[in-house]
Amino acid sequence: MTEATPAPRLWTPEGFRDDGWTHAEDASALAGNSRVILPLQAFLELSPEQREAAKERLGVLLQPGDQLEEIVDTLGQLSLVALAFPAFNDGRSFSKAELLRSRHGFEGAVRATGQVLIDQLPHMLRVGFNEFEVSHPVLLKRLEAGQVGGLSLYYQPTAKPSATPSEGAKYSWRRSAT
Repeated sequence: MTEATPAPRLWTPEGFRDDGWTHAEDASALAGNSRVILPLQAFLELSPEQREAAKERLGVLLQPGDQLEEIVDTLGQLSLVALAFPAFNDGRSFSKAELLRSRHGFEGAVRATGQVLIDQLPHMLRVGFNEFEVSHPVLLKRLEAGQVGGLSLYYQPTAKPSATPSEGAKYSWRRSAT
């Protein structure tokens, strides 16, 4: 008998917290005052006025095949961008998170959804994710124990603003985790 996958819990670098956002399929969910994450197509169907009126409680979910360029001009009308990981071996959302932070200067929440795994979490943090919908049992246990994991030395720069070269590093490409 296999263990059922637990319901996703929201984790941030500050720990677990209640999730104030709900996933919805269409704009009818915006009728109330809840914070809503819409799929890309439903978000694009909103008028500019609808987006502006709901911007503090509006998020969009991008699947790996969705183009980031479709939302770049509307990032100012979003509080959250959720990037899906439907399979552990599809890393396209890593690139989107990094581009959101470094190229487009998005300062809102960048959330990972779907297959968020223990080995990937440190890398997700480095490219700019700051919220995670976690349902993987091993990752849940480790995060509950305060174990994020990862490596202490990196060779590439990062989108994470607090990552700085280690003191005394002789090479600009050698970075130390902070």
